[in-house]
Amino acid sequence: MSAQPDHAPVTPYVPAPGAPAELLAQLRADQRAAQWVPAFEQEWTAALEESRRTFSLAGLYEVVQDWQARLAHAPAVDAFVASGYDDSEFIDMAALRERRR
Repeated sequence: MSAQPDHAPVTPYVPAPGAPAELLAQLRADQRAAQWVPAFEQEWTAALEESRRTFSLAGLYEVVQDWQARLAHAPAVDAFVASGYDDSEFIDMAALRERRR
């Protein structure tokens, strides 16, 4: 018998060294740059400070991954909003919970 695991360990996400700079350039080129660039910079600064305190890069990786996902999904969100979706049957969950009490 072998003491080796029968599955491969999950490799954590590690962005390329230039990923934050590339991401910031993409955000600046986006139509939402006025809102997204300051938000990214704020999250990046907070993650950088956390990284300095904890000696962990996980927070920085998470910020990059989150913003990459936002950029990747932005066209689908735009298409959904442009499709004229009908939200007239929206249910306010807070009101629904209060009625149950």
